[in-house]
Amino acid sequence: MTKRSYLILAAAVTVGALAVMFQDRLPTFDDLKTHLDTLLAQVEQRPIGFRLAFFVAYLAIAALSLPIASLMTLAAGALFGLVEGTLLASFASGLGALLAFLATRYLFRDGLRRRFAKPFRAIDDGIARDGRLYLFSLRTIPVFPFFLVNIVMGLTRIRAWTFYWVSQLGMFPATLLYVNAGAQLAEIDQPSDIASPGVLASFALLGIFPWLSKVAFSLYRRRALYAPFTRPERFDRNVVVIGAGAAGLVSAYVIAAARAKVTLVEAHKMGGDCLNYGCVPSKALIASAKLAHRIRHAGRYGLVAAPASVDFRATMARIREVIATIEPHDSVARYTQLGVDVVAGHARIRDPWTVEIARTDGEAQVLTTRAIIVATGARPFVPPLPGIAESGYVTSDTLWERFSGRDAAPERLVILGGGPIGVELAQAFSRLGSRVTLVEMGARLLAREDDEVSAFAKATLEAEGITVLTGHEALACEGSGASKALLVERDGVREKLPFDEFICAVGRSARLSGFGLEELGIPTGRTIETNAWLQTKFPNILAAGDVAGPFQLTHAAAHQAWYASVNALFGDLHAFKADYRVMPAVTFLDPEIARVGVNEREARDNGLRFEVTRYDLTELDRAVADAARRGFVKVLTSEGGDTILGATIVGDHAGEMIAEFALAMRHGLGLKKILSTVHAYPTYPEAAKYAAGAWQRAHVPHRLLALVARFHRWRRG
Repeated sequence: MTKRSYLILAAAVTVGALAVMFQDRLPTFDDLKTHLDTLLAQVEQRPIGFRLAFFVAYLAIAALSLPIASLMTLAAGALFGLVEGTLLASFASGLGALLAFLATRYLFRDGLRRRFAKPFRAIDDGIARDGRLYLFSLRTIPVFPFFLVNIVMGLTRIRAWTFYWVSQLGMFPATLLYVNAGAQLAEIDQPSDIASPGVLASFALLGIFPWLSKVAFSLYRRRALYAPFTRPERFDRNVVVIGAGAAGLVSAYVIAAARAKVTLVEAHKMGGDCLNYGCVPSKALIASAKLAHRIRHAGRYGLVAAPASVDFRATMARIREVIATIEPHDSVARYTQLGVDVVAGHARIRDPWTVEIARTDGEAQVLTTRAIIVATGARPFVPPLPGIAESGYVTSDTLWERFSGRDAAPERLVILGGGPIGVELAQAFSRLGSRVTLVEMGARLLAREDDEVSAFAKATLEAEGITVLTGHEALACEGSGASKALLVERDGVREKLPFDEFICAVGRSARLSGFGLEELGIPTGRTIETNAWLQTKFPNILAAGDVAGPFQLTHAAAHQAWYASVNALFGDLHAFKADYRVMPAVTFLDPEIARVGVNEREARDNGLRFEVTRYDLTELDRAVADAARRGFVKVLTSEGGDTILGATIVGDHAGEMIAEFALAMRHGLGLKKILSTVHAYPTYPEAAKYAAGAWQRAHVPHRLLALVARFHRWRRG
């Protein structure tokens, strides 16, 4: 047995002994009145010893949560008077509560937190935000059991010192009331005389007081925050949205659908980065590259392989056509028809209710608005490498225009950055004819994924002839014209990587400057600092999308936009916290990599107790038929249960397949529900069912099946 087990056993034995000691009955109010004279005589005979014994007994009763603490408080008043009795009872109860708190924390917290990690994370957030107020309210209102508060708080991450002083303060009014009643014991006929409905109501109001104070303080702080500005008597708009990317478009759509008056301001192109430089053109490029790759490997399908000659100029023209086809979905005309006032120009926030717009037609426009949503997105980050400005580098934003004038893909292409953008572009341009070198400073590609997934991605790229250099630091760009090169270093060894084109894909940074945020003192770091409701320092100025973080995903931006728009319209009545519990992400490598929830690395880092179930797609009938026998489904579940903590899929159509796991996690459906769902045959989503089946086989009740087998043998005679 461990030391902790011995302590648990000792505590159980102590409680058991006390139960035997008081098996007939616990001391009562009548006992106290009957023996009061005898006890008072003991106080006179042994003034110090009796007080010390009383203090220790009270402390033990509080620590063991015995249901006679209120009686001891009455006794303190009856035996020692109001002042001395209050001091003894108050400190004994406070220290006893602290002992119970510490015992719970040491004996039970770690095990319970590992088993119920997700609920405890939510509790921790609440404790971190309002823990002292919450605990004070529980202590002040005597309806809540004394021992239960000690135990529950011991399981949280609240500091022991905070627990002690808040408990000491919160219990003091009730202690004083009971000690005072004990000092007048002769005039009390029964305990109910002490805690009358009026007294309990007073305690309830006292418990609510901290929350009322918090509301009042928030109102005061808000008034002080807005004091330097003049609030308009009337507003031109309900909301002004700055930026017409994914977050801005969805925000404007939701606000207009709610029949509110909204202006959407965009300085460049409607649709933002996703339509014009990101999701849409990159996926069009990947589709062309994938077809070229399949033509070269047509033998897998029983066809004759061909060289797949690439018309690169036509490929880039097709990408422009794809953008043009989707463009009307995000156009000024469509959003005007939806009821949105769309303005082309640069917006700047002048004060919390005023937005200045420098319109592209040369006019200046000033709008007053009840709320503002900043959805200005992000731009590619370019590291300050020596010589990079002269290298002619491109980013994921600028490569489309540069490459559209080329007759062929760059012969020598160097890509800096091994994240999703870098690996996607590396594979696509390699398949279109480039000799690609991919450079990553970290130890592995796709650093947010499991080691196994990173290794799979690297092996996939290298199998297609791409040079992958992980652990290499870029030092400088050198040369000019046809002799340009990237200088890299690893373990003190330097190497020059010659290139015709150089793509910088090391990440994206939020667009923060030039919109008036600095002048208003709105805190920014890598993104705009917001609370759980997507509100900035000023509650009526909100942020959504890449500029708010923590994600840089189009669907995450759209998801945040709903919360930002609803809170912009109704946040002063009721605000909604943005829910990020289930956020899928896909890297469009071939095969695709999709994930939702935690992976193994994150689960270990968070101390979660979990199980891993794996299903290899080499066994999936549809993958066999499509010559796509590669990849796997990996599901993390709670230890011993089927609750899905996360899922990672590597394989063809992984981006579509992950939706089933995202749906299950969002609505609390476990693997048993997935297993019991009929999946069409032969399809890729069947992999989810087979993964659930693998989990079920690992949790077969063998003893029960043995009994069933015996039953069947008996029935056969």
